[in-house]
Amino acid sequence: MDAFSGLMSGFQVAFSLEGLLFVFIGVFVGTFIGMMPGLGPISAIAIMIPITYSMDPSIALVMMAGVYYGAIFGGSSSSILLNAPGVAGTVATAFDGYPMAKQGKAGKALAIAAIASFTGGTVSVVLLMLFTPLLSAVAISFGPAEYFALMFLGLTAIASLADGSAIKAFISATLGFMVVTIGIDAQTGTSRFTFGNPNLLEGIDFLVVALGLFALAEVCTLVLNRNEKDDGQSKNIGSLRLSKQDIKEMSGPVSRQSFLGFIIGVLPGAGATIASFIAYITEKKIAKNPEEFGKGSIKGLAAPETANNAATSGAFVPLLSLGIPGSGTTAVLLGAFLVLGVQPGPLLVQDRPEIFWGIIASMYVGNIILLVLNLPLIPYISKILKIPRPLLISLVIIFSLIGVYAISFNTFDLYLLLAFGVIGFFMRMFSFPAAPFILAFILGGMMEQSLRQTLTISNGSFGIFLDKPIALSLIAVGLLTILFPLLKGRRKYKVS
Repeated sequence: MDAFSGLMSGFQVAFSLEGLLFVFIGVFVGTFIGMMPGLGPISAIAIMIPITYSMDPSIALVMMAGVYYGAIFGGSSSSILLNAPGVAGTVATAFDGYPMAKQGKAGKALAIAAIASFTGGTVSVVLLMLFTPLLSAVAISFGPAEYFALMFLGLTAIASLADGSAIKAFISATLGFMVVTIGIDAQTGTSRFTFGNPNLLEGIDFLVVALGLFALAEVCTLVLNRNEKDDGQSKNIGSLRLSKQDIKEMSGPVSRQSFLGFIIGVLPGAGATIASFIAYITEKKIAKNPEEFGKGSIKGLAAPETANNAATSGAFVPLLSLGIPGSGTTAVLLGAFLVLGVQPGPLLVQDRPEIFWGIIASMYVGNIILLVLNLPLIPYISKILKIPRPLLISLVIIFSLIGVYAISFNTFDLYLLLAFGVIGFFMRMFSFPAAPFILAFILGGMMEQSLRQTLTISNGSFGIFLDKPIALSLIAVGLLTILFPLLKGRRKYKVS
C-alpha cells in the first residue's frame, strides 16, 4: 500500500462519524487539560486507557493522539495569560507571550499562538506521512554520543537567553545543573545532594521548578507592586486581528520551525520542550533585532509555538515505525497500544494500516478542529485578564498548588514550589534570567546520562567523539557558537 492509498484509508477512519466524534473529544479534552498547570497529556492519556478497553483500537488511539497534541496546543493559553506554563512544552511561549498580554495584546498573542500551532502541526503531519521510513533510520543512527553533542549544542546557546549579562545567564544555568543532579543517580544507585531527606530521592519534578520560577515569582512581583496604579493596559484584551505586517513577521519563524521542530521531535528523548527552546534560541540568533525578544516579540512567540506542535507529530515517527517512545507521553501511548493489542513497529503499516494511517489522517482533522475550536474561544479565554488582581493572584496560587500536588500527592513538593517561587522572585530582583535555569534543568540530566553511556561504550576514552561524524559536527558548531561572540567582541575592543 503506497502513501496516498494508505492516507485515503486513514481518512475513512478519521471522517467516519465515530472517528470525528472521538477526534473532537480528544482535542477538546487535551486543550483544556493543557490550560491547567500540572495536568498534562500524560495524566489524561493514563486516565483514558481503562475507558478505551471496549473500543475499536483505531478509534481509541486516534482519540488519545488527539489528547496529546491538543494539550500542547492548549498549554499556550496559561503561559500567555498567567505566565504559568500548562505543560513543559509551552515554557518558552511565556517568554514573549506574557509580555504581549501585559501590553494589552492578549488577543493577538493567543491568535498568533493558535495559527502558529496549526501551521506547525499541519506541516509536520505532511512530513510524517512522506518521510517516516527515512526519518526512522535517522532516529536509529543517534546514539549516546550524538545525543550528548545535541544537548551540548543546545547549552551553548544559553547566552542567547540572557536579558543582559551573559555571566548572570551562565550562573543561572549552573544553578539549574545543580538542581537537576538532586536525587538517586540512575547509573550507580547512590543518592546525591538529598541531605538525608527521603523526599528528595526521586529528584525534583520539572513542573515544580517551572511553576515556581515563573508563576509564583510573578505572584510575588504582583503582591509587592500592589500599591502601583493599574493603568488598565494589562487588562485590555486587544484585537484578535493580525495585520499584514504581523503575518509577514511570523511567516519566517513559522515556516522554519515547522521543519526544525518536526526533526527534533523525531529524535527519541528530545520532544516538544527541547524543540521549543531550540526554536526560540535559533530565531533570536538570526533576528535583526534580538533585543526585542523577551519584550513581546511576535517572532519570539510564533517560533516556540510552531516548534512544539511540530515536535508532537515528529514524536510519532519512532513510536509508530520503531515502537520506541521518544518522551514520557509517547511512553504512555505505547502502553495504550499494547493494552489494545497493537504492536507498533516496522510491521504496523503492513499488519494494521488502518491504525497507522488513521492516526496520521486524524491529525489533519484534529488540527483543523483545534483551530476552529480555539479561535472563537479566544475572546472568552482572554477575559481571564479582566479578573481583579487579588482574585487572579489567588487563582494562580491555587492552580499551581493543585497542579504540583496532583503529580505526587506529596506535601513536600508544595514547600519546594514555594521555595522556587522565592528563588524566582530574587532572580528577577537581581536580573538573573530564569530561562537558562530551565534549559539547564531540562538538558542537564539527559546530557549527563548520554556522556556516561558514551564513556562506558568507549572505556573512558573521549576519542569516541572523533569517530562519530554527527557528534563531531554538532560539537564543532557548539564551539563556534561560543567562540564567535568572543572573537567578535575582541575585534571590537581592538578597533576601539
